[in-house]
Amino acid sequence: MIGWQRGAILTSPRAASVLDTTELKASFIRVRGTVQGVGFRPFVYRLAQRYRLAGWVRNSSSGVEIHVEGPAPGMTAFLRELESAPPPAAEIATIETEDRAPSGLAAFEIESSGERRSPTARISPDLPVCAACLAELADPDDRRHRYPYVNCTDCGPRYSIVLALPYDRPLTTMREFVMCDRCAAEYEDPLNRRFHAQPNACPRCGPTFVLVEDGEERARAGAAIAAAVERLRQGRVLAVKGIGGYHLAADARCADTVGALRLRKGRREKPFALMVPSLEAARRLVELDAEAEALLTSMARPIVLAPAREVLDGVSPDNLDYGVMLPYAPLHVLLFEAGAPEVLLMTSANRSNEPIAYGDDDALRQLAGLADAFLIGERPIARRVDDSIAAVSALGQTVLRRSRGYAPAAVARLPSADFVLAVGADLKNTVTLVVGGDAYMSQHIGDLEQVEAMTAHRETIDDLTRMYAVDGRDLTIAHDLHPEYASTRHALTLESRRTVAVQHHRAHVASVVAERGALETRVLGVALDGTGYGDDGTIWGGEIFAGSVAAGFERIAHLRSVPLPGGDAAARHPVQAAAGFLAELDPPGLDAPPFSFPARYFEARKLVASGMRTFRTTSTGRLFDTVAALLGFCREVTFEGQAAIWLEHLARGGAATAASIAEPAFDGDELDFRVTLDALVEHRRRGDSTADLAGAFHRALARGLTETLAVLANEHGTRIVVLSGGVFQNRLLTRLVVDALLPLGLEPWGNRNTPSNDGGVSLGQAALALSGHGAAT
Repeated sequence: MIGWQRGAILTSPRAASVLDTTELKASFIRVRGTVQGVGFRPFVYRLAQRYRLAGWVRNSSSGVEIHVEGPAPGMTAFLRELESAPPPAAEIATIETEDRAPSGLAAFEIESSGERRSPTARISPDLPVCAACLAELADPDDRRHRYPYVNCTDCGPRYSIVLALPYDRPLTTMREFVMCDRCAAEYEDPLNRRFHAQPNACPRCGPTFVLVEDGEERARAGAAIAAAVERLRQGRVLAVKGIGGYHLAADARCADTVGALRLRKGRREKPFALMVPSLEAARRLVELDAEAEALLTSMARPIVLAPAREVLDGVSPDNLDYGVMLPYAPLHVLLFEAGAPEVLLMTSANRSNEPIAYGDDDALRQLAGLADAFLIGERPIARRVDDSIAAVSALGQTVLRRSRGYAPAAVARLPSADFVLAVGADLKNTVTLVVGGDAYMSQHIGDLEQVEAMTAHRETIDDLTRMYAVDGRDLTIAHDLHPEYASTRHALTLESRRTVAVQHHRAHVASVVAERGALETRVLGVALDGTGYGDDGTIWGGEIFAGSVAAGFERIAHLRSVPLPGGDAAARHPVQAAAGFLAELDPPGLDAPPFSFPARYFEARKLVASGMRTFRTTSTGRLFDTVAALLGFCREVTFEGQAAIWLEHLARGGAATAASIAEPAFDGDELDFRVTLDALVEHRRRGDSTADLAGAFHRALARGLTETLAVLANEHGTRIVVLSGGVFQNRLLTRLVVDALLPLGLEPWGNRNTPSNDGGVSLGQAALALSGHGAAT
């Protein structure tokens, strides 16, 4: 039982006096969800005042607790609005109400609490600057006019500044800034929108920004922002401190600057993200439908992928989409108002593949040579939090990288009293911690082959378990089945009650089902990606399962297994993957036009023939690489998934009415793609358009897959089809599959709040571990 410390009580001067002639009622209410640090207690206080009710509200280790009493009509209205009209940043998971006897209280109070057990309250993600704060920012008569750290209970940093729970100012990175009298008065006033806004500050008492160039401070506050804009307009690259880390900012319409940044950063072709000042500017830059606009302007303010309207040299090579975001911090608004270029390149401040820089000293050291100047904010960042990436597909809005604005909100409810830590996969790593039945997914960490990312992985695990006061001796730790994953090796060094291995592709499918809370529901699960360690020790990546999270998933079909020469190297060289996928077809003339395969292909063919350094695979990702190679992508990829992305965008330029090619054939438990590849080779020899052929391949694969699923759905007695894995980031393939499934009476489910790529694996690991479907290690 929680021991409460009464104190710091705020009493309403307009407290409810209860009339004896009216029926009195009382309720004790527990509210769980994201209800701390979002203005929930003052909202409850004002609601109680409105209906002349007495009682109290306080934070608890699991959320918010309320005792309220008064006339029955007011109580009914209070409970209705509590659920239907919470503060904009709040997210209510559950409301539990118990009838109590009235205590005869004469006031409504906001009480402070003392924790006596492990916290399970949800931490709010970082929030974009709200309209009220923007109005103050623009008002010359307001004391926060052009103050880059303006915030209130409805907006501003949360997760990126929290050091420990409960979420109070002494446990945030704002603890070193003592509030002035006016800020303190706002902070203590329950009727003020800055009541207990932990980052509350103003120009008199709070942090500001400084411009550093050549190791020296050049300007502060407003002058620093003006100097930063001047440098951006000159074509310079600026390191800008944001909410969860630094960005490298530059004029996206200056091709020379974009090219120079690519050289400095070692990012040869991977697209850069963009920021524009308004929705109107975004509409000019990219094509946005209503769903994409809703995503772009949502509380998370993610980077949204959308088709480009304007050509920006060097920003997104061989890619028809831009990743666009709107300003979410007051600083961003001030930069644009001061005259920054309308389209700003805003990429994570790091060298290629390293985690984002977030500490000031580290940024000055790591970004030397990348940035020409630094716009440094004085508010420390507690943990790195990248920008999130999202898109709209045929399955609806979906998150591709889950970080700022989303993390560390709960992504699923997994009813269990057990504590589970799922350490995720090695690519696009996230970790998930289950506390009190809530699954909290971390921010995006990165690819663990990088030393800095592995360090961040360890820090994130320590961070989450410490924040929620979880003792390792109480933990079940779930990890990938692959024994050589860095995440697996680290998991086995951690203190725990037990460790379990969960197969990668089953975790993909389970992530979708867990999000929906349908743990008992029987589904067909399709997991298509580049690589994952299979039950048989081979490389899986084109898998179909039947079952449920509760009962487990049985592998019932898969892509045809082929030899993969060189293992992981084949993911970097599409022609090397092609050597395995074309081995049985053995088409002649691939060293000549129109194919012109390089020597690497023929060296890989020798490996296949000898069986040396060759592994069996069912990888759909490597199938896409093979098709990309046949259609002209014969060079080494410079970022993960590049050849498959190239193929999708090539297909989007093809004619939808172009001649079709044979679809993969389903035979027993195998989807055989050989007839499809054979047809592609012949059409390519005839000189057919590569764009048309890319589109024809997508349609053929979608037909073969959906025809297979129709057969299996009847055999296994389900109409629900789960689509997960990195291949379903391909919006063209996803649309073709969904459009084919619906007329068959099959219901497609996909990832929504968690990534379909390996960023979602940790949730699936946690769900299956809790259901007892992991191998003890």
